[in-house]
Amino acid sequence: MSKIAQQNSTPGISVIHTQAHAGGLQQVPQLVPAGPGGGGKAVPPSKQSKKSSPMDRNSDEYRQRRERNNMAVKKSRLKSKQKAQDTLQRVNQLKEENERLEAKIKLLTKELSVLKDLFLEHAHNLADNVQPTSTENTTSDNAGQ
Repeated sequence: MSKIAQQNSTPGISVIHTQAHAGGLQQVPQLVPAGPGGGGKAVPPSKQSKKSSPMDRNSDEYRQRRERNNMAVKKSRLKSKQKAQDTLQRVNQLKEENERLEAKIKLLTKELSVLKDLFLEHAHNLADNVQPTSTENTTSDNAGQ
């Protein structure tokens, strides 16, 4: 239902598609790559300068760059090492705190058990000391008054 006709105004750059619609023909210009390699992509200046002009290893600029890079690498490694040491120290602190808390839990559990036993013994003694009153004693006391 649609017919496509290509017209190149500049080879490989512009294509005009003609599509048949119910209302008539419509021409739509579109850009296409110039060559089979994809073309048209610009290389960023940072990568372009590195590839186009290799540095002379004996130049002062090269030595300065290498020195700055070496310092940056050393700084990064020291920072990473410091972070690892800080993490290890924090882990050890948390382990010690955990051990203290576990010991405290054991102590409090023993204390709770002792107090519970004392409470139950006291409650049992109170129950034994309280004697149930019989109905005969209460009725005879009330009749004599």
